[in-house]
Amino acid sequence: MCGIVGIFGRSPVNQALYDALLVLQHRGQDAAGIVTCDDNVVHLRKSNGLTRDVFEPRHMLRLRGNIGIGHVRYPTAGCSSSAEAQPLYVNSPYGITLAHNGNLINAEELKRDLFKEDRRHINTNSDSEVLLNIFAHELAAQNRMQLTEREIFQAVAGVHQRCRGGYAAVAMVVGHGIVGFRDPHGIRPVVYGSRETDEGREYMIASESVALDTLGFTLERSLRPGEAVFIDQQGTLHTMQCAANPVLSPCIFEFVYFARPDSVIDDIFVHKARSRMGKRLARKIGRAWPDHDIDVVIPIPDTSRTAALALADRLGVAYTEGFIKNRYIGRTFIMPGQTARRRSVRQKLNAIDLEFRGKNVLLVDDSIVRGTTSKQIVQMAREAGARKVYFASAAPPVRYPNVYGIDMPAANELVAHGRSEEEVREIIGADRLIYQDLSDLIEAVQKKGKSAIQRFDTSVFDGDYVTGDVSADYLRQLELLRNDAARQEETGGGECQMVDLYNTN
Repeated sequence: MCGIVGIFGRSPVNQALYDALLVLQHRGQDAAGIVTCDDNVVHLRKSNGLTRDVFEPRHMLRLRGNIGIGHVRYPTAGCSSSAEAQPLYVNSPYGITLAHNGNLINAEELKRDLFKEDRRHINTNSDSEVLLNIFAHELAAQNRMQLTEREIFQAVAGVHQRCRGGYAAVAMVVGHGIVGFRDPHGIRPVVYGSRETDEGREYMIASESVALDTLGFTLERSLRPGEAVFIDQQGTLHTMQCAANPVLSPCIFEFVYFARPDSVIDDIFVHKARSRMGKRLARKIGRAWPDHDIDVVIPIPDTSRTAALALADRLGVAYTEGFIKNRYIGRTFIMPGQTARRRSVRQKLNAIDLEFRGKNVLLVDDSIVRGTTSKQIVQMAREAGARKVYFASAAPPVRYPNVYGIDMPAANELVAHGRSEEEVREIIGADRLIYQDLSDLIEAVQKKGKSAIQRFDTSVFDGDYVTGDVSADYLRQLELLRNDAARQEETGGGECQMVDLYNTN
C-alpha cells in the first residue's frame, strides 16, 4: 500500500507536497519521494525512509516549481531498495514522472511486451515502472508535439486496455500538466479537490481526502473507476471516463485498516464505517453469546478504537484504553521479516496493568492477519493480570493473499488460512474469539442506499478477486515472492538520489 499526491499550484509546491506526504505516511514507511518541475527542468529527491528523514532543508530548496507529485511507499512487488523508490521517471516522450499505488497482476507479461514490441527497457522489478512505461508508450502513440486533454485521455484508455489489477496513479508530463487515473474497478482510492488563492485556483490529487483537508483544499470527489483527471499548464481541470465497462469495486480493507478514520473514500466516511463495524460486531456477540461476562472492552490502538468504542456502547460494557502505543514504531505487518515483527510488538505497545488486573477483558482489533501480533498482545494482557482474555476482530478471517497492492503475506503465513476459527483461537491463546461476519462488514461499510458502490473487493476474506483473472499459477508465484524467507535480503540500499534530470550541474 502506498500514498500518492499531485499538486498544481500558483506558487512553489515543495512544502505542500511534503506536508501531504506526512499526512499520508500511514500508507507506507519504506521510502518517500517528491518531484517538481520548474521551467521544464525536473527536480527529484527520493530515498528510503520516512518523509521527515528523506527531506532536509537543502533538498527542499532544490525542489523548485509550481507543479509536482509525491509518493510514500512500502514494497509489494519488487524490493525495498531506494532504486525503486518513487516517483519514477522516463525521458521519452516529453519527460514523464509517475507515482503509483496498487499492483499489476499482469506485470511480467507487460514487461515482455514492452521489450519485444514497444522497445522499452525496464530497469527494476517494480510494476510501477511497467505502468509508467505503458503510459509513456501510449502517449508516444498519440504522435503529437503538443498534447491536449484528448490525447492524454486516449493514452489513459490505452493503459486500461493493457493493464490488469488495482492501480491509482498520478503523473506529471513535463510542459503539459498533471494527470491522475484509477483502474476500471476503482480498487485503490484516489480523490481530487481545489482551493482558491490570490493567484488563482490550485488543484490537488491524493490517495485520501485527509491530505486535502490538511492543506486547505476542498474535496471535490473520488475519481470514478476508469476515470482520469488532467490539469493542464494553464490550470484548467478536465475529467473523462477512459474505461469501457467500469465497475466500482473498492478494496474493503481500506475501510477496515489502511485509510485514516478522518478520510472520505467513495463518499463513505471511514470513521462512520468503522463505528458501524463495531455495532454489528456487538450485535453478533449479543446473538452468539448473550450471557457474556465481559467486564471491559479494550482496543488495540489505533485503527480499532472507533469500532471498539461503538461495540462497548452497544453492549453496555465499560470501555477503556489499556495499551499505550509508541508512536515511533511502524505498522507491524508491513515490516519485512517475522523476527522484526515479533520484536516490534513489545516495543510498540505497553499494557497498563491497572486496566487488566482481575478483569475479563475483550480485546478488539481491526483484523487478524498473521496472528503474531494478536498472540503477543493476548499474552501481554494475561501478564498484566487479566482473569480472562477474549478477542474480537472487526473483520472476518483473513484467509487469502491480496493481489491488488496490499502486502498481505503468502497464504500459508495467514493464520486463518486453512484453519477453523477455533484453531485460530488456540494459536493466539484467547479464551474466546469472535470474528465479524462478511455480510455484516459489507453492510457496515456500504450503508445501503447511501453509496454508489456496486460491490467490494473482499478477496482477502473469500478468495473472490474482482478482476476475475487471478489464476492459481499467479497466486503460487506471489507466494514465492511474499514469504518471509524471500524478504530477508530486502533491507534496501542506502544511496540517496537528488537529480536535476535535465540539468545535472
